[in-house]
Amino acid sequence: MSNQTPVIELRNVDKSFGPIDVLHEISLKVNAGEVLCLLGDNGAGKSTLIKTLAGVHSPTRGQILLDGKPMRFSRPKDAQEKGIATVHQFGGTFPLMTIGRSFFAGVEPTKGIWPFKVFDRSKANQIAVKAVQDFGITRIDDGDRLVGGLSGGERQSLAIARAVHFGARVLILDEPTAALGVKQAAHVLRIVNEAKRRGLAVIFITHQVMHAMAVGDHFAVLIRGAIAADFRKGEKSREEITDLMAGGETMSDLEAQIEGYMETHDGHPPQVASQSDA
Repeated sequence: MSNQTPVIELRNVDKSFGPIDVLHEISLKVNAGEVLCLLGDNGAGKSTLIKTLAGVHSPTRGQILLDGKPMRFSRPKDAQEKGIATVHQFGGTFPLMTIGRSFFAGVEPTKGIWPFKVFDRSKANQIAVKAVQDFGITRIDDGDRLVGGLSGGERQSLAIARAVHFGARVLILDEPTAALGVKQAAHVLRIVNEAKRRGLAVIFITHQVMHAMAVGDHFAVLIRGAIAADFRKGEKSREEITDLMAGGETMSDLEAQIEGYMETHDGHPPQVASQSDA
């Protein structure tokens, strides 16, 4: 595993917007058939990192490598052509389109002779339904069904199946379970495991530790645009990961200070100072 060339790697990546530094010295590797869980609270820099990987932003410093070769993306299409697919929280689907039409948006199969070619609805529906069912979502069996009628988990499944069908090698999932219930989140986590089984390099962005631990092989905690911790599965407990996301040892120190105060003040917690006391 250690001698394997990562499918995607970031080396000392910084991103600045004018005088504001948003990402600092980000170094990460993801191998084929591996799930990297990128954990962080709101404002940690996850969105900027996703956009940098997806070609929306170019790194200010540092390198992005694919199969060990440095790459420079000037637009999202450059990243897509290299097999980097991003699935956002709501799947990036089109609610008023059918499943078949949404699956092939922008690359529609056609039939007939030019200039009388038309959208091949039957072919699109057949391929889209099969692609989703191959990921274990058997409830989707009609390509003419509107995407807006699907559950959140099914929309995520459709978007992931589409990315894989069109040759994704790196799958970036941006908070895919954040707005889902328990059952639908479980569907998405099964699909993440299936993508891993197929040999994709998966980057799973989330702030939900339980979901990360269910699928992750490798974990990185992002705080204020920097990697605060980088570890493998089994090296840290759920509580340790949660503590890291909340600020690491600073939170532990604060808890110890509060406990010490309460021991010396008959169990009473510290009082918040009012403006009049200031």
